[in-house]
Amino acid sequence: MKNLTAEDVNKYLRSLIEVKEPSVDKIIIGDPVTPVNKIGTAWMPYWKTCRQAVRDGVNILIVHEPTFYAHRDLEAEEWKHIENPSTGQQEYLALRDEKARWILQNGLVIIRCHDVWDKIPDIGIPYAFGKALGFSNEDIIRRETYYNVYKTQPVPAIEMAASIASRLSIAGQPGVAFYGDEDYMVRSVGVGTGCISNPMNFMQLEPDLYISIDDSISTWIQTTYAEDTGKPLVVVNHGTSEEFGIQMLSKHLAEAFRDYEVIHYKQGCTYRWISG
Repeated sequence: MKNLTAEDVNKYLRSLIEVKEPSVDKIIIGDPVTPVNKIGTAWMPYWKTCRQAVRDGVNILIVHEPTFYAHRDLEAEEWKHIENPSTGQQEYLALRDEKARWILQNGLVIIRCHDVWDKIPDIGIPYAFGKALGFSNEDIIRRETYYNVYKTQPVPAIEMAASIASRLSIAGQPGVAFYGDEDYMVRSVGVGTGCISNPMNFMQLEPDLYISIDDSISTWIQTTYAEDTGKPLVVVNHGTSEEFGIQMLSKHLAEAFRDYEVIHYKQGCTYRWISG
C-alpha cells in the first residue's frame, strides 16, 4: 500500500471543487513527497502554531491564511524586485527567510487550503459561520457564491447583535462592533466569506443586517454609511469568522484520511482584548 504523501493530500483538497487560477491553494513550503505522519489544521500558520505542530508529531499542516506575510506567500509580487528595501521591508524579509528555514529544517510541510474552502458548499467558510450563528441551510433565502442571506425571526438590531456576540464568545470574540440604528427591525442577516463580506458589494441581496470583518471595513466608509442610514452593521474579527470553517475542514480530513491522526489548532479571535 502506497504511503500517503503531502502531495496526495494537496491533490485531494484541490479535487474537491474547481477554483479560479492561479490559486493560492498549494504546497507553500516543504517536500511534496514527504510521507504523512500526522495532519494538523489551523486558520493561521503562526510560528508558535508551527512549533506546537512539530512537538505534536504533525508534519503536514493545512492552513487557510498565508505563512509569509503576503497573500501569495513566497511568490508574492510585493516581495520581488525590491532594489532598496525600507527598514520595515528588510525586517519582514529577514523574518520570512528565517521562518522558511525553520520550517524546512523541521521537516514540516505547509499546505494552503483557502480558495477551495471559501467556495465549497455546505461545509466551507460561510456555511460553517452561518451554522455557528445558529442558522441552517434551510434558512437561506438569497445567496451568491461566498455570501448567504439567512431569514430570522423579527428582532431589533441590537438584540441580534447581542445574540451574535454571545454565540461567538466560544471563539474568543470579546464582543462585536455595532453600527446603525439599534431599533432597526431585522428579519434577515447577511453572512459573507472572510474578506468577501464588504456590505457595499452585496447590497443587491438586501439583508436587513450585515455581518462583516475587521479586515474589510473602513471606519470612514461602511460604518459611517451604517450610522447615516441606520442600516445595521456588525463587525467581528477575521479569525473568529473563519475558525468554524477550519474546524469543519479538520473533521472532513479526519473522515477522508481515517488512518491518520488529524489535530486541529483552535485559534479564533486573533487579538487579546485589554480593558483599562
